[in-house]
Amino acid sequence: MQLRDQHVFITGGSSGIGLALARRAAAAGARVSLVARDPAKLATARAAVGGATFTATADVAVEAELLAALAAAEQAHGPVDVLIASAGVARPGYFEDVPVAVFERTMAVNYFGTLYALKAVVPGMRQRGRGAVVLVSSGAGLHGFFGYTPYSPTKFALRGLAESLRAEMQGTGVHVMIVYPPDTDTPQLAEENATKPAETKAITAGGGLWTADAIAKVTFDGLARRRFSITPGWPVTALAWFGGILAPVLRWSFDRTARRARASAKP
Repeated sequence: MQLRDQHVFITGGSSGIGLALARRAAAAGARVSLVARDPAKLATARAAVGGATFTATADVAVEAELLAALAAAEQAHGPVDVLIASAGVARPGYFEDVPVAVFERTMAVNYFGTLYALKAVVPGMRQRGRGAVVLVSSGAGLHGFFGYTPYSPTKFALRGLAESLRAEMQGTGVHVMIVYPPDTDTPQLAEENATKPAETKAITAGGGLWTADAIAKVTFDGLARRRFSITPGWPVTALAWFGGILAPVLRWSFDRTARRARASAKP
């Protein structure tokens, strides 16, 4: 799929993977719209992306705010051709230490923030017979990792949503794609590391650390080839292809890594 003269609407576009996607989309000649909560970060992002980038402040977990941002973006750039739902939050920790409010907020942003955007743009795309939607999940949406009880379920939910929607959109001209990034060097990861248990850090270290721009590149490469599932790097690809078969081995390996990390962390 070519991006030139397309309206690319990105949630969570003020930093991290969302911003990297925006810069690549603008460089390819797209009309870019960014949505995020922080006006100052959005202003900085708009300057970094350049061109006629449109920005709107909204909390994607509040449907009315997201719909207002979308309406303003479409007034500026026309109907959305490519939706990229990149907004997300993560607050890892030990299950018993994480308040229920964190579970609720994580689901509201990661899942419902994506759902609201899809519900708003997919009908129009289907009517026009063209368009693409990209859901940004996580490697933690392929396997439930230690310390990610608030986060993994939301990313698993995106997988189910993408797979179901892909089936419904067959033959309509609307392409559905989902991306499963591993750990990526972003402000979000820095926030995660502040509460991430030692066991989680030890387990996820095996997936390597990607740059946001590298994730953006493989995302758009996949979109150009109209692929459904994007799994950057061999560890995430192995999880996607063989996770079910290797689940007992993975659990044994990750449990051993967690025990060793826990023992090393003891004074």
